[in-house]
Amino acid sequence: MDPAAFSSQSRATLPVAQRLEQFLSIDPSPLTIARLGESRVLTTCRDFSLMLCAILRHHGIPARIRCGFARYFAGNLYHDHWVCEYWAWGEQRWILVDAQLDELHRNLLKFDFEPTDVPRTAYITGIEAWKRCRTGIIDPAQLGHGSTNGLFFARVNLARDLLALAKIETSAWDRWRAAREPDRSLDEAALLRCDEMAQRDEEGAIEIARSLNDPPWQ
Repeated sequence: MDPAAFSSQSRATLPVAQRLEQFLSIDPSPLTIARLGESRVLTTCRDFSLMLCAILRHHGIPARIRCGFARYFAGNLYHDHWVCEYWAWGEQRWILVDAQLDELHRNLLKFDFEPTDVPRTAYITGIEAWKRCRTGIIDPAQLGHGSTNGLFFARVNLARDLLALAKIETSAWDRWRAAREPDRSLDEAALLRCDEMAQRDEEGAIEIARSLNDPPWQ
């Protein structure tokens, strides 16, 4: 497959219903049957997280997706990544699950944890990443996606994480690659605004979701 086509298709994050229609049109077999590579659809980490989140909610388990940074991939020390989070009633805590990780990833990346309970040291949410950058715990240059990194990216994932908490899993912030260099600079007002946003919980995220609809470069 042409690399450009692969990139455009895999980045087209779709609602779960449309994603299901897409791969059932390729292979109508029951969903419990694993597909061969050529019968699968191209996706990103968020698609895996969205699918798991939908399944858990279908079974009455509180779940949400989170946008943040993983520490178990090659490249950036804190790599742009999405996971699912569900509430474990018995343990009274939110548990992170990386539905994308399989045995191939385990063999390649050599991570030492179970993908069904990702440690908070291995994955940090966009909200937590912003706080750590601002307090000097994390060097902003260590987080991002490829050559795009720094506080600009921390701001993007802060907004996307808050929107995900408000159950807005896709947004105009996903088009961060369209931001030109002048739009990637944060003045003091923007920094303070992000500091305030990072103090929000799920209820607070819902409250400010509308104000986050349009990123500065829109």
